[in-house]
Amino acid sequence: MQFNSVFITGTDTAVGKTTVACGIAAALNQGGRSVGVIKPVETGCTALPNGQLQPEDAVRLKFFSGSHASLDVICPYALHLPLAPLVAAQYEGIAIELETIARCHDAVAAGHDVTLIEGAGGLLVPLTTEATFADLAARLNVPVLVVVGSRLGALNHALLTVRYAQSVGLRVIGYVINFLTAAADEAARTNVAVLTDWLGPPVGIVPHLSQIEMTATNRQRLADVFTERVRIAELLVPR
Repeated sequence: MQFNSVFITGTDTAVGKTTVACGIAAALNQGGRSVGVIKPVETGCTALPNGQLQPEDAVRLKFFSGSHASLDVICPYALHLPLAPLVAAQYEGIAIELETIARCHDAVAAGHDVTLIEGAGGLLVPLTTEATFADLAARLNVPVLVVVGSRLGALNHALLTVRYAQSVGLRVIGYVINFLTAAADEAARTNVAVLTDWLGPPVGIVPHLSQIEMTATNRQRLADVFTERVRIAELLVPR
């Protein structure tokens, strides 16, 4: 059975979207699902000796998902400058097109049970002069999973993200709380209870995992952690 794609957004940049996407992908794989991944636009890409740009997040998504899709389909827009996608693209003379992203998504989704789409920053980060990542999620007609980096300020960012998504007609299937440091402060610890009161219980609570190298051992480790900590079945919406 094939399932709908899931758009993974965040309450901000550097909240762990890639880690959460990789963990969910690894857990789905462990559960017998084939997983496609899409990183529509990645900025701050490293220039390789041959001049090509290496989208590190997309590379990680490909590894932990086990997807056989080519990297240029997984990440159709790899940009060098570490800026918002619209700004980086303008500096580099590139026009981002939602239809190009949609074609890449459809190509990946056609060959997998479920496809994870990882945004950049949050829902209102501009992709073009007229479209944000929220518009992309609407164009792809996919539900949204919100990654909340548990730190001071997360309550406001989480509520704004969920409420905005709902206000423009996006379906929010849940949120995941990701702990950003090993020693959580009082704000990080209390965020779980407050967000549960306001939004209902999270789909998952992910402990601080630090940097995870791309090895088979770490893929298994991620799969185990996310199988235990995230209610993966709630993310599977049949087509």
